[in-house]
Amino acid sequence: MEVYDKLFSCYGKRHWWPADTPFEVLIGAILTQNTNWKNAEKAIDNLKKTKNLNIEKIAKMEEKELENMIKPSGFYRQKAERLQNFCNFILEDFGSVEKMFRTNPKKLRSILLDFRGIGPETADSILLYAGELPFFVIDAYTKRIFRRIGYDIGNNYEEMRTFFENNIPKDVELYKEYHALIVELAKVFCRKKPLCGKCPVKNNCNTGKKNN
Repeated sequence: MEVYDKLFSCYGKRHWWPADTPFEVLIGAILTQNTNWKNAEKAIDNLKKTKNLNIEKIAKMEEKELENMIKPSGFYRQKAERLQNFCNFILEDFGSVEKMFRTNPKKLRSILLDFRGIGPETADSILLYAGELPFFVIDAYTKRIFRRIGYDIGNNYEEMRTFFENNIPKDVELYKEYHALIVELAKVFCRKKPLCGKCPVKNNCNTGKKNN
């Protein structure tokens, strides 16, 4: 929490995730795989402009048409197939996104992880940002920052997620904010080649202390 407090003091509220509805978050979590949010956002904008950001429409859309709309996100053939399969799965198994999130959270996470193309980071992003459920999202930035700081956060995704969930209050808004602050720190200072000079957590960090 000391790291969180320093990051929050430096950056303030990040208003993350940048999406308007739970369904948009869900779609964005798949579109942002292997790319950045700006590219995913372009694909979402294409769906919005054509009034196709709708679970039933995406489920029934011609595959080529969907591919063209989401092309800015990269890997568009693969992602179009995943989006359609996922939308059809939600409609057939739950009836709607809202009903899906009424499922027992641990059971729902297990269901998502069994779905082809959805790994732990994507599943937890969907659960946290779309479902408002307390699952901490671990990404490459989190691994980089906290290993440099010197925490033993574990060696695999589940160990790292458990580490965070055991060491900070179980709170959805805190989880969202912390994840967003980690992303901001990684983009500004804790890059692959770190810029430690003015980093707000350099005094907490083994790498930062070495580079002082």
